[in-house]
Amino acid sequence: MSRRTFFIDEGLGEIRGGVLLDGRPERLLIQRADDNPRLALGARLRARVAHVEPALAMAFLDLGEGAEASVSFKPDARPRQGEALEVEIRTEPRLGKLATARLIGPAQGAPALLESAPTLLDHLRHMAGEGEPVTGRIARQLADEAEAEVLEVIHPLPGGGTIAIEPTRALTAIDVDVGERKGNEAKRVTRQANLAALAVAARVLRLKGLGGLVVFDMAGRGHDGAALMAAARAAFNPDNPGVSIGPISRFGTIELTVPRRGRPVTEILTDGAGRPSARTLGARLVRRLEAEAVATPGGRLTATCAPAVAEAAKPALALLAARIGARFEVKADSTLASEQIEVHAR
Repeated sequence: MSRRTFFIDEGLGEIRGGVLLDGRPERLLIQRADDNPRLALGARLRARVAHVEPALAMAFLDLGEGAEASVSFKPDARPRQGEALEVEIRTEPRLGKLATARLIGPAQGAPALLESAPTLLDHLRHMAGEGEPVTGRIARQLADEAEAEVLEVIHPLPGGGTIAIEPTRALTAIDVDVGERKGNEAKRVTRQANLAALAVAARVLRLKGLGGLVVFDMAGRGHDGAALMAAARAAFNPDNPGVSIGPISRFGTIELTVPRRGRPVTEILTDGAGRPSARTLGARLVRRLEAEAVATPGGRLTATCAPAVAEAAKPALALLAARIGARFEVKADSTLASEQIEVHAR
């Protein structure tokens, strides 16, 4: 029987929480100090209808303080421009897409945050069940491992073979590769790889926070459609309600849709080219300095990194100085690659 546990790593300017499924990272939630609370999943707000698109059955909302969202409506319940509505954030914004909201009812007054979103701990307990989270040094290690897996494209399968997970604007493509998986009968080896691929991909998609249309390019030919459908339903059951799975096609592909809720973790961690962003690397720099400060009490610390990383780390570095004192220096070196971070104690 599968077992889920969870952890919380409270960093400076950033909290990372996650769920483990049988010891492997399954979810990673990241909350940063500069996140807009009006756009967080589950937040309740009073909004103003800024614009109505009848042809799309959609209204665009002003949530206040520059935050925006969209809400769908039925033809017989079209909101009016300027009308005040009470709404709840149903999906967080992602690249090129507004947050979406669920209509609660009419309201009066200017846009305002009425009720904050559930906390990160609330979300984790909803995903993993009750209990106490792992914290401290172990939680930080688990969060680092989960973050590293989020940033990978190629993921190994138990018993051999790999899957490649690559999101595009339209869909997320998953390619199954048998690789050097061992076995005497090719068809049986391929079947086992495909079944393993569904289970691993479901976990990793949840970890990356990816949803929407997902297309699997399964390995081999002559697939056992019934077995694949049963495996897919079991693998994606934790994402319900809202999962829809199509039968395997004559081209050897399986299409499914997975509900989008939170902002994709891949998007939080990366820049537009899929590399770790300066903000992500700045948080990594601060964690490195904090760890070195614990290892060398009273020592003077020097960190060297790319200029963009040093700039992004400034707010958290101020918090670090308040915690350990001004016993560190961060030097910006334009000759370093963005992921090059060097920390020394003396």
